[in-house]
Amino acid sequence: MNLLFEEDGAFKTGTILTDNDASLQVETPHGKRLKLKSNHILMRFNQPSAGELLERAEAAAGELDTEFLWEVCGDDEFGFVEFAQEYYGHTPSAVESAAVLLRLHASPIHFHRKGRGRFRKAPPEILQAALAGLEKKRLQAEAVDRMRDELLAGRCPDELRPLLRQLLYKPDRNRLETKALEAACAGSGKSPARLLLDCGAVSSSHALHFDRFLFEYFPTGTDFPAVDVPDEAGLDLPLAPVQAFSIDDAATTEIDDAFSVHQTADGWEVGIHIAAPGLGFGRDSALDKIARERLSTVYMPGNKITMLPEAVVSRFTLAEGRACPALSLYLDVSRDLVVRGSTSRIERVPVVANLRHHDIEPVFNETTLHEGGPDFPWKKELTLLWELACVLEAGRGKPSANQNMVDYSFNVDWDSTSPDGPGRIEISRRPRGSPLDKLVAELMIAANSTWGKALADAGIPGLYRAQTGGKVRMTTAAAPHEGLGVDCYAWSSSPLRRYVDLVNQWQLISWLQEEAPVFPPKSAELLAAMRDFELTYAAYAEFQRGMERYWCLRWLRQQGHPPMSARILRESLVRLEEIPLVFKVPSLPTLPPGTRVQLAIDSTDLIDVEVRATYLETLSQAGEELPVDAEMEAEVEAAAAADTPAPADTLPETPAPLTPPAADEAPTA
Repeated sequence: MNLLFEEDGAFKTGTILTDNDASLQVETPHGKRLKLKSNHILMRFNQPSAGELLERAEAAAGELDTEFLWEVCGDDEFGFVEFAQEYYGHTPSAVESAAVLLRLHASPIHFHRKGRGRFRKAPPEILQAALAGLEKKRLQAEAVDRMRDELLAGRCPDELRPLLRQLLYKPDRNRLETKALEAACAGSGKSPARLLLDCGAVSSSHALHFDRFLFEYFPTGTDFPAVDVPDEAGLDLPLAPVQAFSIDDAATTEIDDAFSVHQTADGWEVGIHIAAPGLGFGRDSALDKIARERLSTVYMPGNKITMLPEAVVSRFTLAEGRACPALSLYLDVSRDLVVRGSTSRIERVPVVANLRHHDIEPVFNETTLHEGGPDFPWKKELTLLWELACVLEAGRGKPSANQNMVDYSFNVDWDSTSPDGPGRIEISRRPRGSPLDKLVAELMIAANSTWGKALADAGIPGLYRAQTGGKVRMTTAAAPHEGLGVDCYAWSSSPLRRYVDLVNQWQLISWLQEEAPVFPPKSAELLAAMRDFELTYAAYAEFQRGMERYWCLRWLRQQGHPPMSARILRESLVRLEEIPLVFKVPSLPTLPPGTRVQLAIDSTDLIDVEVRATYLETLSQAGEELPVDAEMEAEVEAAAAADTPAPADTLPETPAPLTPPAADEAPTA
């Protein structure tokens, strides 16, 4: 005696070895022995053999019309054997019964299962809905296949174009477009980004990376809503009796700071003047909401996304030829360059010159300071400020740790194009710690530490940078900054491009005008702004480093992947000498840090932003190790911990890097 049974959702046959009523021992056609409960048995039969039944039943089931079976079936629950008898009009054979069972089981839309071997006809309305669903799935499958085939043929389907950002950066796997893209990627062996770039759906690799950032941090775009620009003419401020000048990079438009020097009877009055947008709009205004949302200007090679609308920046930037609203700190400096005291004022400051690095550095540098140089406008004032900066630096007990570091400027010519897309990159080197750098850095440290202490003494909360045990953090209470050697340090010098500086400026204005602070002690809003700023600022800095790394690869491709010299940072991690690119070289032999090596640049990948190189030869043994600043140290640690390249250790072409060198102890103009 043979039997038909169901196990794990599949129909099987076997020959009975022993029958104990409640259970049976069965041997399958493959020789496997099973113990079955009697209620698991669907049918007993003698003919055909256990090995033939299902094969013959499947052939017979293929001849049965599911629609006809549904039409002739009654509305009550039934068993497959009794239905087979009704259908065939005679006592069905084992093959006929099994064929009906297989057809009923394979048509769950038409027949609802009610138990082992038992079914019920689907109601007409449910059947129609189910059939409509099947038709919809069929059409969807055809659409997926069509879009996949178009992608594989190098064309982007029209359905995908409005969804490109979502497909690339946050795909919804329930959408047909996502399924088509995934299928095309599986068929081509390419990533979604590479496939869409090859199809022309993404204009360039640069657009791919830039749009990824915008998708996450600027989902509604970078345009500003319509706002009223504050009228500085309405501010009733005294005019400062000074002639101020700024020192900035050529591309700087957000000129936050300027300086002035006025000789007194027994020394000088040195003015540090900070742009004052905080006088033009206040907390909870439309402009505050914009600045609170963006929190900082975003810098990247060849572009930037400002924190404030351009019209507002133009209104409050310290542009030459204007008397600009400013928050001024005046240092009373003796003839021997000792700071005897300070005063703070809200005023209009006449700005008579916007000096640019590329104009001043050729005539004002270490060589001209020690050996003499030509006369030029502002030489006397710059020399005095540099001498004062040296005294201030020595007074902090923290001489610059970055004298041997090199900054890199990234200049993108968007009028040129290449096979990799719009833009041609030029990367230039500039020694860090030049006299101009030291001059600006020390005066900014003096302003930020002095104003931070003033807020603390007045009992007004502010946003401070503190460093203890090597870790830099933000806090609302004044705390020492060990890296700078100051008792407290409140970012206050860049209110046009950093929200924390704008917040501190509002607090300082309240202090100087003897009004209640905009953010009172224990303000939840102040804490929230601090936390949001830290997270956003770090994300912006990471994006900036990533884009600088991308443009380093573009530079290598422009040069035709020439052999490059590099310095070993540690183990297989190297940094190129000509451009600020850090990556791993697996073929590098064991050499001490600081060793100069020659590398062959094998390939660069602008999608994954990776470079592959091969060790060629050792140029010179290690001497002095390559200096690494705090920002670079973090990147090196990350690259050493992960088997991925580190981002470039670069500073932006903008006048103020998002991540200042050496844990923000040397901010630039």
